[in-house]
Amino acid sequence: MSTAWFSKALLPWYREHQRPLPWRADRDPYRIWLSEVILQQTRVDQGTAYWHRFVDRYPRVQDLARASEDEVLRLWQGLGYYSRARNLLLAARQVVEHHHGLFPSDHAGLLGLKGVGEYTAGAIGSMAFGTHEPVVDGNVYRVLARVFGIATPIDSTVGRREFRALAASLLPHDAPGDHNQAVMELGALVCTSKAPDCQECPVRARCIAHRSDRIGELPVKAGRTKVRERHFNFLHIRSHGRLFLEKRAAKDIWQGLYQLPLIESTGALDPKGLGRRLKADHGEGWKIVARHGPVKHVLSHQVIRGVFWALDPPQGFKPPAQWIPVRSKDLERYALPRLLERYLVPA
Repeated sequence: MSTAWFSKALLPWYREHQRPLPWRADRDPYRIWLSEVILQQTRVDQGTAYWHRFVDRYPRVQDLARASEDEVLRLWQGLGYYSRARNLLLAARQVVEHHHGLFPSDHAGLLGLKGVGEYTAGAIGSMAFGTHEPVVDGNVYRVLARVFGIATPIDSTVGRREFRALAASLLPHDAPGDHNQAVMELGALVCTSKAPDCQECPVRARCIAHRSDRIGELPVKAGRTKVRERHFNFLHIRSHGRLFLEKRAAKDIWQGLYQLPLIESTGALDPKGLGRRLKADHGEGWKIVARHGPVKHVLSHQVIRGVFWALDPPQGFKPPAQWIPVRSKDLERYALPRLLERYLVPA
């Protein structure tokens, strides 16, 4: 059965109702790539501000490629998923070093860039170069599941294959980039997860979920990822007008960012419990001045319960070599996780 009706109904709606987003002003693959990476887990209103920050600081991919990791992480601060910022820098260097500063125009070449998967490669390729590649994100899953009445779980291997194949079959021969953006825009503006505005939908007449009153049931998810709870005790130690920071280097959350020295515990610590840990890790003579928290910080698959302990160190205390003494006025030079930024640099 022909599916050409879908794009024919959708494209005129998109051209009339699309948001005037800055990366849509031209087909610059660098600017499109930046937007796709930034917006993967971020609302458009927040992500647009970050996009402008990056474009203003690094107008060309060559400018980004010359940046240091600390600079990029500092600019990315607040977006989370910091591995994406590191991949952003590595991919920019790949474009400069292996592609003469030009983004590859083919799907395989785009997939070869660090951090670029099927979705991002399809988005850059179709929008910048007109390649015939589908994109499937949360908005697309929702639109296609409802319009075509598909109950296959979107978080299953079978579901991902089924939806990608359907998205590919719907692509028109011309304007694949506009089509891909139109489906995502429909999901973002009309076919929303809650309270969709079906009266404004250009394909509602043929939408199976609308006709069968199944909008609230679709799309289907098979299950949820188990959430891990962690207890972080941050040591706010002031010494000679400075506090100490350390850089997270392990392959864990916030890799490459700076934090107050940390004691992680299996459960919440009271002052006596913290005192025992301080004595075991850093010797005797610590004085607890104040306690702030616990503060709940939710990540995608983890919940951090952070407690900030203001401490006076023992006399003659010699900090570990990896602790960096920092003046408060210099904190802006360091990329901090949002949890730490809210505590150390209050609005």
